[in-house]
Amino acid sequence: MNTATESPLVTVERLLRATNDHDVEGIVSCFASDYVNETPAHPQRGFRGTEQVRRNWTQILASVPDLVARVPRTAVDADTIWTEWEMSGTRIDGGSFEMRGVMIFGVADDAIGWARFFLEPVEGASGDADAAVLRLVGDATRPTVLS
Repeated sequence: MNTATESPLVTVERLLRATNDHDVEGIVSCFASDYVNETPAHPQRGFRGTEQVRRNWTQILASVPDLVARVPRTAVDADTIWTEWEMSGTRIDGGSFEMRGVMIFGVADDAIGWARFFLEPVEGASGDADAAVLRLVGDATRPTVLS
């Protein structure tokens, strides 16, 4: 394995280890100081810099003290790594915490410089595929009523 493909994987493994160790400073150290986070499905959630990383993870780890993260799949392309994440635990209010999704990281000099974040809370109450499509586009079999 050459260093171009090792570095992103090693960096993500370090991030995963720090997350599971509940080490906020270790998590922050995985990111470049000018880190850029994009959240395409929720554009207003995007941010720049490691201070927001620190605030996010301080709150998450305080609120989910038994948080466990897994990265079951990765794919590396030069300095970019696609990662599938699963996070779970119990919130301090007793509720379940579960998130799954994909994070795409750009890594340079053993630090994450940017990410595209597609991680969402897992929910099981919204119905099947048919119900989801109806919510997105409406029911094409029912005529639109103009008022």
